[in-house]
Amino acid sequence: MVKRVDVTPDALQLIRFLKEKHGPIMFHQSGGCCEGSAAMCYKQDDFKVGGVDILLETLDGDVPFYMHEALYNYSKHTQIVLDAITGFGSGFSLESLEGKSFLSRSRMFSDEEYKEVQKLL
Repeated sequence: MVKRVDVTPDALQLIRFLKEKHGPIMFHQSGGCCEGSAAMCYKQDDFKVGGVDILLETLDGDVPFYMHEALYNYSKHTQIVLDAITGFGSGFSLESLEGKSFLSRSRMFSDEEYKEVQKLL
């Protein structure tokens, strides 16, 4: 099964650490200015999802990853690969408190993969 958002082992380890430390977490990628182009990690109760946000994937069984529909429409032909690196990224995202940053990479879906993920939304 093709995923719209996949995670590296480093990102998965950081996600699990943040869940244990903060409780339920979520991701949102707005595509807006400044830090909006990065995937931001929040406590689930600290971020209000809007009517124009699309749930792309649920990571590690219980971590929703949302994207603003304008960014989704621009990038719907790509898979997001969420990674974690050492270093300061966004001051608003939970991992910044740990000296870490989530980093989004993307790759183009093959024609077959794209047909499969179109059925998911």
